[in-house]
Amino acid sequence: MKSDVFDQPVSLKKENAVEAWNNTMLGFLAHAAVTPKHLGKVLEIEPDFALGHAVKGMFYILLGRHELLQTAHEAHAAALEALETVGATTRERKYVHALGVWLDGRPSHAIALLEEVLTAQPQDALAMKLSHALRFLLGDSSGMRRSIERVLPAYGHDHAARGYLLGCHAFALEETGDYEKAEIAGRQALWMAPDDAWGLHAVAHVHDMTANAAKGLDWLTGREAAWAHCNNFRYHVWWHKALMHLDLGQVDAVLNLYDTQIRSDRTDDYRDISNATSLLMRLELEGVNVGNRWEELSELCANRTEDGCLIFADLHYLMALTGDKRPGATSRMLQRIAQDAKSNCEMGNRMSDPGVAAAQGLEAFGDARYDAAFLNLAQARDGMQRAGGSHAQRDVFERMTIDAGIRAGYLDQAEAILDDRQSKRAGREDGYTAARRALIASGRGGYETTSLPA
Repeated sequence: MKSDVFDQPVSLKKENAVEAWNNTMLGFLAHAAVTPKHLGKVLEIEPDFALGHAVKGMFYILLGRHELLQTAHEAHAAALEALETVGATTRERKYVHALGVWLDGRPSHAIALLEEVLTAQPQDALAMKLSHALRFLLGDSSGMRRSIERVLPAYGHDHAARGYLLGCHAFALEETGDYEKAEIAGRQALWMAPDDAWGLHAVAHVHDMTANAAKGLDWLTGREAAWAHCNNFRYHVWWHKALMHLDLGQVDAVLNLYDTQIRSDRTDDYRDISNATSLLMRLELEGVNVGNRWEELSELCANRTEDGCLIFADLHYLMALTGDKRPGATSRMLQRIAQDAKSNCEMGNRMSDPGVAAAQGLEAFGDARYDAAFLNLAQARDGMQRAGGSHAQRDVFERMTIDAGIRAGYLDQAEAILDDRQSKRAGREDGYTAARRALIASGRGGYETTSLPA
């Protein structure tokens, strides 16, 4: 039996299929735009490769689009047929099983199956990265860290994926608040794997969370080659650079990056939408006129109101709809989220908490009903990590909560959230925090503060 680049037995018979499979896995680790082409070549050469079909299905689910779930189901059916006709290793069968339970609405069970693979074969970097990606969708940062640190000893310096593993470790360290170690791991990751955009972006996260925008810009500037090869993940790295400019008050640079990089390809991919909507909202919170930029986003998001794959995506679609004042589409989305919240499944639970309260808070914020916005967003706040994404991505909801509190007169409560936000950022004050402390001080000087209802 042949082995792949990570020395794992693989049920492929032809050398060119193995080469394409290795390129698929390395491309996935590097977030490379060419990865689907490599996988397509594998399945063209050996159409009965069950693991290839399973991974294709997982890739489609990770796109977070309801209409693509049918393709993922078809990939699962093809994988099951391949198991019957050709067979597969025990490891490969677990991937097929993991896809099946994921499609059945049990992503945590899929993670457990991938972790079983890693228990037997810790050097399987494909399982490592898939477990990492799935936990990211669920907001399980501590689980990401545990998973990576469990297999870390198995990756020697000659392992083809060691650099990418360190990039995942860097991100998990950052998301669990270990910023110094995260920066070290991320820098080492990029040294070992120069195309490891995930590790590079983990270091950018460190600079965001430690209120060091200038150092963050220094880190990203000149390293564009590390993310130029990426799929739409490259837009997210540009988004990080825009956040740094925003913290330094360089609004013209932010808008230029928005127009020339972040929205250069006007897709409705939820990750691209989340970059754009959250950046426009941050700009508006700073009093910047963003022109007609909401319109393009809201046109796309009005067609996504029935999606329901990920509450993280839904909330950003909703942000565009409220930003462009589309009450009809906003109402449809709120009704659908409320309906999905009644379903007894893992993603339904996330629609319930934090989804319903967060969505109602976004609607109220868009209507300038800041009292209701604050009460709902504050209610959702403790559960926001369950929506998935990173601390940096979810920070837009934190900012909206604080701003709603200030505008509604809940100055003490807004200040308490601001204090908590700063404590999670190494105790350092970023530009947003400094500006809001000044607003709170000004509000106390001229207005009577509001108390929360008993």
